[in-house]
Amino acid sequence: MKIVLRNISHLPEVVKLLLTLSKGKRLLAFYGPMGSGKTTIIKAICSELGAVSQTGSPTFTLVNEYITKDGEILYHIDFYRIRKQEEVYDFGIEEYFASGSYCFMEWPELIEDILPPETYKITITVDEKGVRYLDVEVGSKPDIPPIPPSIPPIPPRGA
Repeated sequence: MKIVLRNISHLPEVVKLLLTLSKGKRLLAFYGPMGSGKTTIIKAICSELGAVSQTGSPTFTLVNEYITKDGEILYHIDFYRIRKQEEVYDFGIEEYFASGSYCFMEWPELIEDILPPETYKITITVDEKGVRYLDVEVGSKPDIPPIPPSIPPIPPRGA
């Protein structure tokens, strides 16, 4: 399924849709090239969930921890600087996955082999006009409900 983000002003609506479609799944992996909007979308999701303190992408720290108004912990993990998969075990990736907290991941292709099967995967592409396309996939379980009419999906090519 594809969600179209034509303008940043539509981001709050797209974020609410992503959270609805995720059906409570808490491991969200964001794929896309540099500058595609992974960090911006994750920050918007954290805001929607009530995060009270946020910083930028955790590229240098690997993991940022945010607290919501309700005291819930949100993890924003950036694997960009990971060179070997073994490095993620050094900072306890299994504990983050098993925490029950939301884990928002950038550059997850670097650890693809160890992502839990229930990981909600969002691939972002950008066209020449700057329109973002979010291709949504939920692990091996395609249990995504129909998209609300306010944000129509992109029809398949050739349709």
